[in-house]
This record gives sequence, C-alpha cells and structure tokens, in this order.
Amino acid sequence: MSGTTQDDYTDRYARRVRGMSTSEIRALFAVASRPEVVSLAGGSPYIAALPLDAVGEMLGRLATEHGTTALQYGIGQGTVELREHICEVMALSGINDASPDDVVVTVGGQQALDLISRLFLDPGDVVLAEGPTYVGALGAFQAAQAQVRHVAMDADGLIPAALVEALAASGGRAKFLYTIPTYQNPAGVTLSEARREEILNICAEHNLLVVEDDPYGMLSFEEDAPLPLRARRRDGVIYLSTFSKTFAPGLRVGWLLAPHAVREKLVMISEASILCPSAFAQGAVTQYLATMPWRQQIKVYREVYRERRDALLMALSDLMPAGTSWTNPAGGLFVWATLPEGLDSKAMMPRAIAARVAYVPGTGFYADGTGRQNMRLNFSFSSPGRLREGVRRLAGVMEQDLAMRSMFGTLDESHARRGRRGAAAADTPGPDLA
Repeated sequence: MSGTTQDDYTDRYARRVRGMSTSEIRALFAVASRPEVVSLAGGSPYIAALPLDAVGEMLGRLATEHGTTALQYGIGQGTVELREHICEVMALSGINDASPDDVVVTVGGQQALDLISRLFLDPGDVVLAEGPTYVGALGAFQAAQAQVRHVAMDADGLIPAALVEALAASGGRAKFLYTIPTYQNPAGVTLSEARREEILNICAEHNLLVVEDDPYGMLSFEEDAPLPLRARRRDGVIYLSTFSKTFAPGLRVGWLLAPHAVREKLVMISEASILCPSAFAQGAVTQYLATMPWRQQIKVYREVYRERRDALLMALSDLMPAGTSWTNPAGGLFVWATLPEGLDSKAMMPRAIAARVAYVPGTGFYADGTGRQNMRLNFSFSSPGRLREGVRRLAGVMEQDLAMRSMFGTLDESHARRGRRGAAAADTPGPDLA
C-alpha cells in the first residue's frame, strides 16, 4: 500500500506480539511466517529435502489407481496396511513386539495426546511432565482440566530423584508421566541409558503409567538414538509417534501403540470425535513407505539437520552475549537457550519482532508460567546462512536489553525505586492548606 513502510509493518507485528496471552504460540507463528522475519520459532521440517516430483507422482497414482478407497470413508483404527507398515517403522527403533492390532492411527501426534487425555484424565488429576515440555501436550492436558506438575531435567534428561519428589507431592493423584525422552522438545536433551531403566523402575514401583512421545527418535546426528522406553518395557508404557517429522506434517498422520484393552477404548473415543482418520492421508503414507526409499530419506534429513544444528550452535557461540548458555542436541529440531541474568524472553519478544527475528519464549513450555529466562530455537527450517543472520539480529536485541538493564535496572528494580521515591515523598510535609 502506498505510504506504508516496512517499519509500519514491523510495528504492527510487534503490537500483535505484545498482546499475546491465551494463545501465545499461535499469535507468534502468525508473525513469524512473514518473509522478512527470520524465524527460529517453529518446529517445521525442511520439506524441500523431499523428492517432491516423485512424491507428486505417487499422490497422482494414489488418486487414479486407488481413488475409490483413498477418497472414501475408512475405519476408526486406521487401515490394516498402514498399521503393518507402522510396526515395521517401530522395529527400526527397537520396538520389535508390536502388533498391528494394538496400533491406532491418529490425526498427527496431537490427536494421540487428546485421546489419552480424554481416556485417563478427570478434572483435578495430575500429570507429571518434564519441565519444560511440549506446548501441545500442555494444551491437551489443560483442556482436560488436569494439573501439570513439572519434573526437573538436566543435561541427561529427566532427573529420577525429582520424579520421586513429584510423585510424593502429587498426593496419589498422578495419572501418568508424560515424557519425550529422546531429543526432547523444547530442550533438545536426551534421557541417558542409565536413567531410562531407573525411570521405568520408579514408575513400575508406583504403578504409574508412562506416556512416551517419540516424534524425533529417528533424527539422530552422531549415533543411533537410545532404545525407546517402550522397547524396554511392554507393560505400563503407551507409545506415540508421527510421520510429521520424517515425511510430511501436512498429511497429519500419527499413531499410538497401546495395550489391547486400552486400544479398544481409544478407538471408540477417536470414532466419536473424528469418525475415522483421512483415508487419503493414510494411503499417501502407505504408498510412501511401500514404494519410496524412505529410509534413505531419513538419512538425508539427518544430514540436513546436523548441518543446520552446527550452523546454529556456531552462530550462538560467535555472537551471543556473555552469560548466555544453550543445549547441544544430538538429534531432533531444537536448541534450548538460557538468557543472561535479568533478561526476560517474553518481554523481549516485541523488540525481537521489530528486529525481524522470532523465537518461542520459554514461558510457553511451562504450565506455571516460568521459563522467562529461556527460549526455544529451531534449526530445521532455515538455511545455515539465515540461521546465522537470525542469531545476529537476536544477539543485537539482547545486547540492547542488557545495556538498558545496566543503565536503568530491571523492571522490578525500577518499580521498587519509584515506590521508595513515592514513600519518601509521602513522608515529606506538604504545604499548609489550613
């Protein structure tokens, strides 16, 4: 529009971010999708790495050769053929005892979380989850009116002693432990081998169900990922995963692996909600797994994401202000950064958008609003050069905030000073109006 400058657009975006409350992530992504903004915010895979011509031909054949079934209604549990392929996929991760009968196809991993919440949670129940944890899981649990109690992590993942403490504090109301043990979202850390067995033992001792979310396990960079929890224990673990990170998120195809009795209830809840998952999307994934070199494609993704992780880590090392720290993920899509003392990632967001860079403030990954000193940075979607430019812009914003803090103190300190000045003024005798 005539008379509208780039700065006008940027100011408008910044105002939108300042108003974020009930759906911070949704509002943020609307802003971050603008082409002039370097987005370190989303969790989008790099779909351009797929052989899109071949995928297009495959989808065309699906419509012409199998259209009478692919465009029709399906069954609530998902097609038998796809469930058989899913078992083959899980076997690559070490889950060798899965039966297609115990697999439920879902509309992405998010519906799997919703189904579990609907089945297990009543208002006031407690869910134990890593702190921080996946924002979509928080939404599903909170929609069921459950309370999320966070369990602390460190560089080796969930801390067993913290899990024991959280169980005691839950007063017997904990329904399950929700965990992303491998290349965790948002922290990028991986639960160590020793802790995997310890966590499983603690949960078995307390008769606590484990909900294992494993969307990133195949995206390892240095070596194969540790065996999933479900590969170690058949009983007491419900396993979730998705094709969104290894094929195409737009198809919205995920799955649950659950004990037979639980599986039947999950199918009934799914049918009540969506009737059946998309037959065309299932057919697309089935054809992809049956006719295309998907194992090689995962290797391509690993190489692309390793290069981009390295580019992001190098940029952080070169450009971030002193006092900043971050995780070093061995796979997945995310780095979790901790800001220098006194910086607030949520308060800083409008200034970052004004500088045309976006990230996700850490508060989005906690049920209790903590995480203001943290941010999640994604490296899967942007090129190495654009990642470096995004970090350069972000570092500039942080340097400005640090300079302002050095000059004026934190917001709380400023309020305290104003309060002291106000109190002193109140103690000073005013003019005699008698």
